Amino acid sequence: MNKYRYSFEQLKIARHLLYWTALIVPVSLVTGSLVALFLWLLDLATQTRWNHLWLIFLLPLAGLLITFLYKFYGKNSDAGNNLIMDEIHKPGGGIPTRMAPLILFSTIITHLFGGSAGREGTAVQMGGSISALFSKWYKLSHREKRILLMCGMSAGFGAVFGTPIAGTIFAMEVLAMGRIKYDALIPCLIASMLADIICSVYGIHHTHYTIAFIGGIKNTNTWFPYLSFDFLLLFKVIFAGAAFGLASYLFAETSHLIKGSCAKYIPNKWITPIIGAAVVIGVSYALGTFDYLGLGVTNPKGGVSIVSAFTAGGSNTWSWLWKLLLTAITLSIGYKGGEVTLLFFIGATLGNTLAIASGSPVDLFAGLGFIAVFAGATNTPLACTLMGVELFGANNVVYYAVACFTAYYFSGHSGIYGSQRVAVSKFHLTNNKENTLKEMRKRPRREK
Repeated sequence: MNKYRYSFEQLKIARHLLYWTALIVPVSLVTGSLVALFLWLLDLATQTRWNHLWLIFLLPLAGLLITFLYKFYGKNSDAGNNLIMDEIHKPGGGIPTRMAPLILFSTIITHLFGGSAGREGTAVQMGGSISALFSKWYKLSHREKRILLMCGMSAGFGAVFGTPIAGTIFAMEVLAMGRIKYDALIPCLIASMLADIICSVYGIHHTHYTIAFIGGIKNTNTWFPYLSFDFLLLFKVIFAGAAFGLASYLFAETSHLIKGSCAKYIPNKWITPIIGAAVVIGVSYALGTFDYLGLGVTNPKGGVSIVSAFTAGGSNTWSWLWKLLLTAITLSIGYKGGEVTLLFFIGATLGNTLAIASGSPVDLFAGLGFIAVFAGATNTPLACTLMGVELFGANNVVYYAVACFTAYYFSGHSGIYGSQRVAVSKFHLTNNKENTLKEMRKRPRREK
């Protein structure tokens, strides 16, 4: 009897997976195609800005255009990734289909005219918007819609970075701090892998990063020579992880502070992007460089970038701070894009600085900062550890995990997504279970 019961159970599982595959394929095809279009346009906009730097003076006008579009046509799209997360947790006003074209256009405009913005938010919002549209067509229940929305998030994330495994875990891990529900595991994996494949079919190539350091070969342990890492370097990584977590906290809190201050002291919303753009341009001129504008993955002028941070001398001591400041200003005053690639920049340049100060391998610490600042700001240490493996190889996976996990704890109960819930507190003395990060910010400190 048991034999037949388990046989029928496996048949039901197979049917369930086939059902979800049929639902996911169209969503992944459309999302992967949109991400490919977005990355192509983004590269074109970035090259155009570098070739015509006078375009940065039109950044205030770009801000006014984006404000106009979202005010009169955006509906509730302005909430961005938080809207998708809210809909996954509890059905609300829905995710408008217009979110996809709006975020695509506004992000390209932001980059074309010099705003310091990223790309992850755009890809995830497009994936969420498309999956919401298909869920209406499919007439799904809330539980099924929730899973399909997570698939849209993982598809957008996996395709935009070329990291389908990290994209799978990210969509499940980012919803609630300290908890992962595996009901969407296989659907998210299918969506992320398929969207990444579709994006690649269009000829989109992702940036390749290399960490030459291999812990096992450079082991300096004398007491335990069989270990694949040395204790001295491990302690350096722990301290660096704490610094990366504090940088994550600083970025999140600075962004919230600027956004809150603008809402409080600048009642006219049309003035906000103008003032913010003037500050971004002014800071760039005061620094004597435009290296901290735009995406920052590469730099055709030979200045500071994510790629250059993996080499000695490829970053300045305070590059991470200037990028943090300009990014917080850009995204807090209404310009569009994501935060993740900019967190990569902040982390890689901070890692470069810490490596030189501590006598550590520059490429390793740049890579650790790359993923660890992201882990702290989004509270997704598992996804970021896997991203390190997908981007840099598995040779230093112990250091990836140590840096990401440490950064996760030292970032505290903060983050860039206000709708992220606290399922498990980072230390047992808190009493914040199932509150969102946005709700926690409103509570008096003595209650936290």
